[in-house]
Amino acid sequence: MVISMTAAATCLAAAVYFESRGEPLDGQIAVAETVMNRVESDRFPDDVCSVVTQNRYPGILNRCQFSFYCNGQLEVVDDDNAWIVAKEIATGVLDGSLSLGVPATHYHTTEVLPFWAKHYTEIGLIGNHRFYIAGDVE
Repeated sequence: MVISMTAAATCLAAAVYFESRGEPLDGQIAVAETVMNRVESDRFPDDVCSVVTQNRYPGILNRCQFSFYCNGQLEVVDDDNAWIVAKEIATGVLDGSLSLGVPATHYHTTEVLPFWAKHYTEIGLIGNHRFYIAGDVE
């Protein structure tokens, strides 16, 4: 039996899969929670798919909110097991049955240091992702 996913669950699963599928389970959940924290914030769009696909600079590579969405590469699900996990995480985070309580609205991998990181407060490292909340650091 094939279970139909809502658009929100599909968008959230894509973010989890393409942004963090190689990370520990907690890191993948934290990525999903970060997306949902943006949905709840007045600073971002108010639905999952709009948050995941937000791009202030259409046509410019690597300038959107989630790198997989505008890195110029065709994103293909090629790891069935990781896709199943991403869908389970998305469904659980959306229905509230899965939560770590991560309050982040931003994250990045440890391989980069984006310009915006100095403007936010780092709240932790999970796997290879640093998570942040809005607010100037002192």
